[in-house]
Amino acid sequence: SDPKDPIAIERLNLMNMAKLSIKGLIESALNLGRSLDSDYAPLQQFFAVMEHCLKHGLKVKKTFLGQNKSFWGALEVVEKLCPEAGEITVSVKDLPGLKTPVGRGRAWLRLALMQKKLSDYMKALINRKDLLSEFYETNALMMEEEGAVIAGLLVGLNVIDVNLCMKGEDLDTQVGVIDFSLYLKDGAHSSKSAEGDGHITAILDQKNYVEELNRHLSATVNNLQAKVDALEKSNTKLTEELAVANNRIITLQEETERIKENAFYCDSTRKKMEVGKPDGNAEGLVPRPSRQGTDDVHTETRKQLKEETQLRLEVEKELEVQIGMKQEMELAMKMLEKDICDKQDVLVTFRQQLDDVQALNHELSQKLQGSDNVIRQKNEIITRLEEKANQMSCTIKQLERRLQQTQHNWHMAEEANHLFKQEFGEKIISLQNEVDWLSKQRSQLQMDLKEQRLGLHSDSVCDNNVEQLKRNLQQMANMQKELEQLREENRRLQKAGKDKPSNGTHQRRRSSTNTVTEAEKEPDWSVLEKQNTICKLCQEEASVTREKKRCSNCLTIVCSLCAIHELPLPSSIQPVCVCNPCHGALLQQYSTTLPT
Repeated sequence: SDPKDPIAIERLNLMNMAKLSIKGLIESALNLGRSLDSDYAPLQQFFAVMEHCLKHGLKVKKTFLGQNKSFWGALEVVEKLCPEAGEITVSVKDLPGLKTPVGRGRAWLRLALMQKKLSDYMKALINRKDLLSEFYETNALMMEEEGAVIAGLLVGLNVIDVNLCMKGEDLDTQVGVIDFSLYLKDGAHSSKSAEGDGHITAILDQKNYVEELNRHLSATVNNLQAKVDALEKSNTKLTEELAVANNRIITLQEETERIKENAFYCDSTRKKMEVGKPDGNAEGLVPRPSRQGTDDVHTETRKQLKEETQLRLEVEKELEVQIGMKQEMELAMKMLEKDICDKQDVLVTFRQQLDDVQALNHELSQKLQGSDNVIRQKNEIITRLEEKANQMSCTIKQLERRLQQTQHNWHMAEEANHLFKQEFGEKIISLQNEVDWLSKQRSQLQMDLKEQRLGLHSDSVCDNNVEQLKRNLQQMANMQKELEQLREENRRLQKAGKDKPSNGTHQRRRSSTNTVTEAEKEPDWSVLEKQNTICKLCQEEASVTREKKRCSNCLTIVCSLCAIHELPLPSSIQPVCVCNPCHGALLQQYSTTLPT
């Protein structure tokens, strides 16, 4: 079927409303925990939805008062298909307050629900489309697959208990209006409690319900307008017929008066002739031909009197019939006027509901537009965040590579610094001690020079002391220069180790000094650090936050948490990294050793 077909859309909307009403009725009934009565709002809405489903696609039957659509004829067929439905049909026909087919159909639905056989009856009816074709069009809901779906949904109503009393209900004049407010959700609450596609789906469902309500109200208004027009035409026709009947009654009354006068005249003539007859016979003066003429006149007058009497009786009967018709017409006019007033009230109610639904539809449209804008903004934000996440992942990978390179360079620089300290540490200490000794000797010599100058010693002694002092100063300056060169070489080697450490640099440095140290015989600590990834003290594996370190005292590979102290060693000028056990042992050793 065409998805844009309005009839197909009507069937789909009716099926969705039936689903909602059945689901809401079952849930509310189970929460209520007792049998339902006729005042229960979800139950009333269920009957209204079922009435709209059964009315969809009904064939129009013309009556005296206009077009009529009733599903009672289709429900009567169920008695032929399911014999147990005969009790319901008999009960409906025996109800005294039902006068219209619509009321009987509503009563049948209620009794079938109380009997918990509504689903079975609807399935049996839908399976016989050859019988339904007499009452429904080919594209009606009961003739399509949506009717079978609704019949399947009705099975769930067998779990609820319904107790309805229909003697006091006015099922003939009830107006089956669906209250869509029971199925519409609060947009503000849903925007706070739900996000994403579920919220948009709920709004679209509400929009579909509102459109269906608009369609139902428009169709109802059009039907009521057509009925009002038909009633107005019938009223005009009945008024004309009433005027014609009144004229006919007046004419008949005039004819009756004329017949009464003729009858009175005939009676008086007959009496006169009867009075004059005995006198003529007694005297024998009246001739025979005149007596025969009088008899003929008398016979003709009697015939005319009989005809006039019969005509009078017919006129009186017709008058009675016209009077009865007039009374019936007046009663029909009163009923039509009452029906018109009721329909006008219902029409006003429908117009108010239509205005409310239009306002609600406008509000939902605005909310839908707002939701579309919010979704569009969120999609843009998500796209930007995904781009940023991709950029950040690339940046993190680059930083990880740089961190690995930096760690590698740092380990190489540490190794180079350690080798340099092993090679030049003792020499730097001895030179530093010698510089300190020379500084002390220089100070002593300066003091001696001052004393000699104050004591006015001989020139030879002064010259010798001055020459000795100059030699000492020259020697001390040379030693300071050598110390500065060594320090400069140390800084250069440290900088070169940080930039691009290599084994060739260490070999050139060792060849330049022309000394053979024990460092050449030591193992490759960088290889050992790469191989040993587990701390020897805490047995934890190395990571970014737990870096590997080597104790300068015991040469053990440990983590950064197990080597947090630094102490000066005999082989190093500055404090170096030591493990926690060595730190405690060295402190105890330093505390027991006396200064020299």
